[in-house]
Amino acid sequence: MNFKKLLGKFLIWRIRHVRTKNFVIILGGLIGVIGGFAAVTLKSVVHFIQHSLTGLSDSFIYIFFPVVGILITSLLANYILKERLGHGITTILYAISKKSSIISRTKMYSRMLTSGLTVGFGGSVGLEAPIVVTGSAIGSNIGRLMHLNYKQRTLMIGCGAAAAISGIFNSPVAGVIFSIEVILTDVTIAAFIPLLIASVIGSLVSMLLLGDDVLFSFNLKDPFLTRDFIFYLILGGICGLVSYYFSNTTQFAERVMSKIKQPVVKAVIGGLGLGVLMLFFNPLYGEGYDTIKLILNGQSAEVLGNSQFFSNVSDQWLLVGLAFVVLLLKPIATGLTIGAGGNGGIFAPSLFIGGITGFLFAQINNLLDLGRELSVSNFTLVGMCGVMSGVLHAPLTAIFLIAEITSGYTLFLPLMLVSAVAFSTNSYFQKHSFYTAKLIESGDLIQHDKDKQLLSLMNISKLLEKDLLTIQPQQNLEELVALVKKSKRNIFPVVDEDNVLKGIITLDDIREIMFDPESQKSVIVETLMHRPPETVCPSDHMQEVMSKFEKSGAWNLPVIEEGQYLGIVSKSRIFNTYRTKLKRQQKEMGS
Repeated sequence: MNFKKLLGKFLIWRIRHVRTKNFVIILGGLIGVIGGFAAVTLKSVVHFIQHSLTGLSDSFIYIFFPVVGILITSLLANYILKERLGHGITTILYAISKKSSIISRTKMYSRMLTSGLTVGFGGSVGLEAPIVVTGSAIGSNIGRLMHLNYKQRTLMIGCGAAAAISGIFNSPVAGVIFSIEVILTDVTIAAFIPLLIASVIGSLVSMLLLGDDVLFSFNLKDPFLTRDFIFYLILGGICGLVSYYFSNTTQFAERVMSKIKQPVVKAVIGGLGLGVLMLFFNPLYGEGYDTIKLILNGQSAEVLGNSQFFSNVSDQWLLVGLAFVVLLLKPIATGLTIGAGGNGGIFAPSLFIGGITGFLFAQINNLLDLGRELSVSNFTLVGMCGVMSGVLHAPLTAIFLIAEITSGYTLFLPLMLVSAVAFSTNSYFQKHSFYTAKLIESGDLIQHDKDKQLLSLMNISKLLEKDLLTIQPQQNLEELVALVKKSKRNIFPVVDEDNVLKGIITLDDIREIMFDPESQKSVIVETLMHRPPETVCPSDHMQEVMSKFEKSGAWNLPVIEEGQYLGIVSKSRIFNTYRTKLKRQQKEMGS
């Protein structure tokens, strides 16, 4: 008996004996196990590669590590996997919005493979986004395998994302909140249970396999002092500005690299540029968590310990200056890595640059001896929260992530304050997050608007009506009347011999003369036609199409592609399709 028959029998048994809600919870647990294991596997592989290269890191061969990693990644993506990498979270959001929550099977392993090579060889990006893509792809494909509907598949994607974040940080609460804040835009109370199960199990799997220090953890040493309130408030504003700088600089570096069309040339140039930066500033290597750990443990003087030029920095002001340069260069390094063809996310870089921001803020205050000593470790951690909140537009995720990795809620008040101020400051300059800005701008993602979300699910090509009879401009009214007798429609597109639309004739245009024998012989179609008030392109988004209907007052508009007439789209058909999709969505939400 083959797999499909076994699966069919299982699904029949499931429908008879297991309620859908309970089945979704069980699948959430399964996705938690696989997602947690994937997180552990990816982190272990990256650590293995990095430790294997440690012995060579003191020599100038160090400059070629990023070239090797990015080049192999680019070749794999372009010629073997045949997959465009880019930003992983953006890919998930696009799949949910435009592809019915269907993510390709290859993404269950491709992002792990390519990000492992990129980061392992020193790419200045993080592993969180690739592992979230992996977990989400696992959730999507399990949902498809089990014949779940769109809403349930989307929930499974959220479970995969929650398990991935939970597994890589040992932070189950942050995993759930990240999934809700970033991945899922419409969550009911019932959906919390599968998310919680997936997140908790993902964390348990990673703890069983790697212990409780999977990626990053720190035990707080200094208490939170209420007298430092004003300093945290100022830090929040600075973090908002830094997050704005990070997002724009990273995207600028990516755009510069995108001008190079040859993948191999792009990988070599980007990799060499990254290698040169790392030669001078070692903290740019990889995710950067080791640098943050040194700062938190009071070993900031050792941050540049492996640098070829700044190995022994004893002067604190020089250290501050070099740390500031690292802060400025990190977004460039991240943009070079991704733009050159490497794979990774901005999750870790945002935490890194936030930690450097908090460190600089506290260290400068202490060196200036302004009368109040600030905790470097506390401000470093809170800075991580602030910049992450600004970049990702996910303040709750940032708060709970830092709270969980510090094993307590001592800093909860300053975390809330800095996260809120940083988010508000960044939002003043950037309405949307790093992940969603391009999708919203292109109309591929609609948030918090049910009508627009439903419209975005419609496709012009599926609404196209092709049953209209066409006529050419040089034909006469008699030939048009013959078409009227055959047609069930009252619109007649006028096209030339190359099928280029010249105009439109409606029944109202000819009603008064259509039965006049003399007019039938003498009147030419070209003199009767008129230009349509608007035309539609197959690539137009439905919001744009509805705007054209509203402005023109028309009920039917022709669809044109490169001048060629394809058919018409009618407002009535759009309304009927909208009503059908609305009923289906309400049914799925109730199932």
